[in-house]
Amino acid sequence: MAQYTVAVIGTGPDPRNPTVEGFAMGYRHAEAYRENDDCRLVACVDVVPENATAFAETFGLDEERVFEDYETMLAAVEPDIVSVAVPPAIHEMVVVDCARSGVVDAIHCEKPMALSWPAAQRMVQTCWRRDVQLTFNRQRRFGRPFVAANRLIAKGAIGDLQRIEIGWGDFFDTGAHTVDLAGMFNDDRPAEWVIAQLDYRAEDVRFGAHQENQMFAQWRYDNGVYGLLSTGEGTPMVDAAFVLRGTEGVVRIDVADGPTLEHEHDGVRETVNVDGETIHGTPEDDDRFGSVLQDRSVASAIEALETGEESPIAGRVGLNTTEVLFGGYESVRRRGRVDLPLDGVESPFETMVESGALSPAPTDE
Repeated sequence: MAQYTVAVIGTGPDPRNPTVEGFAMGYRHAEAYRENDDCRLVACVDVVPENATAFAETFGLDEERVFEDYETMLAAVEPDIVSVAVPPAIHEMVVVDCARSGVVDAIHCEKPMALSWPAAQRMVQTCWRRDVQLTFNRQRRFGRPFVAANRLIAKGAIGDLQRIEIGWGDFFDTGAHTVDLAGMFNDDRPAEWVIAQLDYRAEDVRFGAHQENQMFAQWRYDNGVYGLLSTGEGTPMVDAAFVLRGTEGVVRIDVADGPTLEHEHDGVRETVNVDGETIHGTPEDDDRFGSVLQDRSVASAIEALETGEESPIAGRVGLNTTEVLFGGYESVRRRGRVDLPLDGVESPFETMVESGALSPAPTDE
């Protein structure tokens, strides 16, 4: 019999038609729990009844285990674990309420953590005070290309790590993964400062939050390693998703027109075998809602709950990434370097849009 009962809060709409309003991440979480012998899905919640009903039919939940509000669900079902897959703007409210309910042992939440730095901090602090495990679905940490690259660094294949370059995605949404991975490659050290600039001329709103068109950011970790990110159309500064530069070599991940993982040493570039897995998962994942990466993410959270050890996707670890993200936007707002720790910053990017400091042209509907 499964050891842990699980409820999903925020099922999302039809997963076959994802939009910037929602990727139906609840389905991906539920699928991962279904793949885990220690878990049993027992309830779901969504404010749109037809979304919750469709989800329940997909995963075989009885009608009485379908809810429109999570407070009622918590009282009626008392699950051991909840997965929070609602939009980031309400992550804090839902996570804090679940932690304070006295019902759950663990919360597994979608990324980005929150839409402001204080909100992210409050989530982690509340769960810590209530002795509730909080993890975030930073599932790419478990992808074979990233795990293999991290092992190369750990065994000294590139000497001492000096700089981590990122050329993939964007700063806030994808950055919740890429900056997190940069932290992983550097033993999850905190950053000392960040400096950044962005361009936002065409409106791009995802999950209720504005997203820049182009971004350049640099930060320094407390051990002297640098992070560098250059993203957006027309900015081919980094010729791979990641370039990890050391004193004696280089590792490249997802090379432009090249292999998924490559190790360069003494001028010789060699492809590293990752068993056919890409930075997004495996070819078999095409027939699923999510991927094997979600399975591994959930498995990590469950293992931490069983052992009492901190998961690599724990909320505390995630604060390192979130501080760089909001520090970068605050650097744009201040037009200068921001020294960390970050203090009292709500949402610098949203503030700049609301004040007119950034005035993107609306997209055509």
